[in-house]
Amino acid sequence: MYQYRQILVRMRMGESNRAIAQAGFMGRKKAQKLRETAVEHGWLDKVSALPDNTQLAAVLNVTVHTPSSSVSSVLPFANKVNQWIEDGVQGSTIHTTLVNNHGFTGSYWAVNRYIKSVIATQPGKVSTVMEFEPGDATQVDFGAGPLIVDTRTGEMRKTWIFIMTMAWSRHMYAEFIWDQSVDTWLSCHRRAFEWFNGVPKRVVIDNPKCAITKACYHDPDVQRAYGECAEGYGFLIAPCPVRDPQKKGRVESNVKYVKNAFVPLREFRSLADANAQLREWVLSVAGNRDHGTTRRQPLTQFKEIEQGLLTALPDVPPELATWAKVKVHGDGHVQFQHCRYSVPYTLIRESLWLRASDTSVRIYQGYDLKATHGRLRHQGGRSTVPDHQPPAAQAYNMQDPQYCLAQSEKIGEYCHVFTKRLFASRVLDNLRAAQGVISLAKRYGNQRLEAACARALTFDNVRYIAVKQILEKGLDSLPHQGDAFDSLSDSYTGGGRFHRDPNKLIPH
Repeated sequence: MYQYRQILVRMRMGESNRAIAQAGFMGRKKAQKLRETAVEHGWLDKVSALPDNTQLAAVLNVTVHTPSSSVSSVLPFANKVNQWIEDGVQGSTIHTTLVNNHGFTGSYWAVNRYIKSVIATQPGKVSTVMEFEPGDATQVDFGAGPLIVDTRTGEMRKTWIFIMTMAWSRHMYAEFIWDQSVDTWLSCHRRAFEWFNGVPKRVVIDNPKCAITKACYHDPDVQRAYGECAEGYGFLIAPCPVRDPQKKGRVESNVKYVKNAFVPLREFRSLADANAQLREWVLSVAGNRDHGTTRRQPLTQFKEIEQGLLTALPDVPPELATWAKVKVHGDGHVQFQHCRYSVPYTLIRESLWLRASDTSVRIYQGYDLKATHGRLRHQGGRSTVPDHQPPAAQAYNMQDPQYCLAQSEKIGEYCHVFTKRLFASRVLDNLRAAQGVISLAKRYGNQRLEAACARALTFDNVRYIAVKQILEKGLDSLPHQGDAFDSLSDSYTGGGRFHRDPNKLIPH
């Protein structure tokens, strides 16, 4: 109707049909028919008013365009398709499923038109822009990064991008990382706070496993290590509702910005090189751009207003540590990141809590500290505290060769030489034999043990069982032929267990 009224106005002003056609309103033939109708109804009289739209529509027989009344071929499957649309299934998948499983013979475009018609009848979703005060909140998220060579192995590895965005100024901290572990998550927070030289009141996050162990709308469970980090730095953790990442849309936008504006067409020699380039780009390009929403430069806004409202960093950075639930194995050790740490042997088969920082590992049973170790970095490493082992194992480990030699020397010279002869063996370790010989002093006394060792040496029988049987049978008190030594300070000169005097063997 608006177009018809414009043409009638031009006709009243004296424009020809050719001029109206050249202006692009309608062809000359159609304009001539409209002119004849207008003359017939007196519409070209400049004194009278133009008719309203209803009169024009009635006279010109103009109808409003309505969609085609043809029945959609999808209607027999409407209930299923409507549910799939509500679940967010895409059109091509719906069409494939209908064809394969339900005998649908229509085209994909029939399905596409039906989906559009259903969506058109649904009310639009209303969104609300969240407002933040300077220094009030920061938003954190991960994004997929490029493949970068690992300088340790020479292989190309997948990376992630950690991004923390100040919600008010939009200034950000970004870093390429190898994984999304708890250690990495905590370390990135520390570096981000040091980058901003302050801590915001709240940290808005999604629900990653490195931060939230159980996602819940009302009562989410926070990772124990992340909770300690929040206490140490003095910020509150604000998880988004489940499946509602729009609550942190500002960092989501920055993730896309980094992936689309920084990553493409760049070469990275290593992870360190990639992060160096990223930091320079954030300060020079990203920080000084006119932000599409605020129309201000994020870095300037942050430095001039927001940075001064952040909470100061603690004088001593809090110790960042990872908590893990571990079980004590039969060897009295727990395992964490492919390294093993000992605990008291009485805790075998128990479940304990392990707290691992950069430098130490502490193991708790409830709130009681049971073991402390230095942090091991090489896989397969083992840290064992001797006091954690059973008494028998402790005794064996404590009574090393030097201990046995020292104790034998206190018992007597013969016992000392006997012990040295045991350790001189080129075949057997003989540590347990030496420990056994020395332990006989508790039962038989030093004097008898010394005599038994002398008798065993006389017959060159340097074995634990020989000394034991001598003592059990009382042979240590019997006289034996000659001395096994020229003097106690000299070396052994005995003839051996089968030695006989030649004068006795040859008849005279």
